[in-house]
Amino acid sequence: MAELVAFDFKDLDLDALGAVTGRVALVAGPDATLDKAGRRVARLTKGALKRLVESERFEKAKEGDVITLGYPSGMAAEAVDVVKLARTAKADMARKAGVSLAKVKGKAALTLCLGAMPRAQELVMGLALRIYEFTPHKTAEQTADGAITVMCPKPGELKDASADPLAVARGVHFTRDLVNEPANHLTTTEFANRLVALEKLGLKVKVMEEDELAKLGMHSLLSVGHGSASPSKVVVMEWLGGEAGAAPLALVGKGVVFDTGGISLKPAAGMEDMTMDMGGAGTVAGAMQALAERKAKANVIGLVGLVENMPSDRATRPGDVVKSMKGDTIEVINTDAEGRLVLCDVMWYAQETYKPAGMIDLATLTGAVIIALGHENTGVFSNDDAFCQSFMKAAAAEGEGAWRLPLAQAYDDMLKSRIADMRNVGQRAAGSVTAAQFLQRFVQEGQPWIHLDIAGTASVKAETAYAGAGATGWGVMALNRFVADQYEA
Repeated sequence: MAELVAFDFKDLDLDALGAVTGRVALVAGPDATLDKAGRRVARLTKGALKRLVESERFEKAKEGDVITLGYPSGMAAEAVDVVKLARTAKADMARKAGVSLAKVKGKAALTLCLGAMPRAQELVMGLALRIYEFTPHKTAEQTADGAITVMCPKPGELKDASADPLAVARGVHFTRDLVNEPANHLTTTEFANRLVALEKLGLKVKVMEEDELAKLGMHSLLSVGHGSASPSKVVVMEWLGGEAGAAPLALVGKGVVFDTGGISLKPAAGMEDMTMDMGGAGTVAGAMQALAERKAKANVIGLVGLVENMPSDRATRPGDVVKSMKGDTIEVINTDAEGRLVLCDVMWYAQETYKPAGMIDLATLTGAVIIALGHENTGVFSNDDAFCQSFMKAAAAEGEGAWRLPLAQAYDDMLKSRIADMRNVGQRAAGSVTAAQFLQRFVQEGQPWIHLDIAGTASVKAETAYAGAGATGWGVMALNRFVADQYEA
C-alpha cells in the first residue's frame, strides 16, 4: 500500500535556507515579485534567482508552472524550484501549482517556503495528490519519497487547514491502491479484509458471506460469482457522524475483482486491464476512508458487492434466468454485462435496510460510455434533477469531469424479455444508457438516485490532472465535497 508522503509544518526560518539539502521550492508572482524567502534565496544565489524570475522564460511560463534553478551557488540544495503563482490564486490554480511541483520533486526531500497565501492548503493538496507510485510488486530496491517540510508564517494554522485535504488525498491514494492491485493479490477476501481494517478509523464494517446473501435473495449478485473459486461478498461500511436518526447517503460500488466476461469470454487483448473492474467499490472505499478520517458530520453508508466473474462448469450461462433480491427475474443474455447484476441487489438491500436520503452507485459499467465521453468525463445518470445538479457542482468544484446523459422510456423498452421480467442488456446502441435503465428498475419510488459510469475515468493510460498513468481515484474528491456541501451542518 502506498503511504502518503510525510508533511511537516514549521516556522519560516530564513537563516536555515542556505544549508537546506534536497530541493527548495518557493513562490513568485506572475509579476516576478518575491516574498521573504524568495528575497533571501536571491541574495544567497547572488542574484541568480532574481534574474530567473525577471527572464523571458519565466514571463512565458503559465501560472501554476514550475521553473527550476539547478545546483544554485551559495546553497546546499540541489535545486531551487520556483512556482509561478499569484498570492490570490484560486483553489484550482493553487492545486495545479502543487501538481507541477510534485512532478519535479522526484525522491528528494523538499522544503517548501510559502508566504501568507489564502489557499496554501490547496497547493499542499495538489502536491500530495500527485506524489503517488504503485510499486509493491517491483523487486528492485525502492527509494522512499523524501519528506516535505512546509515553512510558512503560521505553520499551526496551515497544518490545521491542510488536515482535511490531506485526509481526502489519503482516500484517493487508497482507491488508487485498490484499483491498481492485481487480481491474484486483491481477491474478494483480501478486498474485504482491507475494508475491515478501516474500523481503526471509526467505521463500522460488516462482511456478508454467500450463505447470508442467499437468504436475503441476492441471487442476481451470486450468479456472477458462480464460476469463481473466490467467494462472493457484500461489505457494508457505516459512518454515522451526523445527527442521530437522520437518513444517510448511500454509496454503492461495483466490486468485480476480475472480469473475464464469464462464458461470454472477452477477447484476450486488453483483458489484463480488467483488474480495475472493481473501480466503483474502490472509489466508495476511498470516499468512506476520507469521510471517517476527517470525522465528517454526516451519516454515510458505503456498500460494495465483491465478486469475480470467471468461466467454469458452474458459471452462469447466456440464456439463464436469475432472480434478484427485489424479486424481479432477469434473463442473462450476456454474462459480460455482470456489473449491473451485482449492483441491482446491493442497491435494493441499501434501500430496504437504510432508507437513504439519496443513493449514488459507481461502476466501471460499460465500454459504451468511453465511446461517448472518452476518458475526460464520467457518465452521469439520475432520476432527480436537484440531487444530480448538486453532485455535478461538487464534481466541477473538484476538477473531476462529469457529464449527464439521458434516461427515457424508449431506452427502457430495449430491456424487454420474452421469458423473464427483463434482459440484462439491450441492443448495441446506447449501451451505457440501457445499463443505467436496468439499474433504475431497482430504484424505489421517490428515491433520489445517481448512477456514475466510471469505466473511462477510473484508470487511464496517460496522466491526468492529479495522477500519473493507471488508477486515478476519480470520484473520491467529488463525493467528499458533495457530502460536505449537502449533508454536513
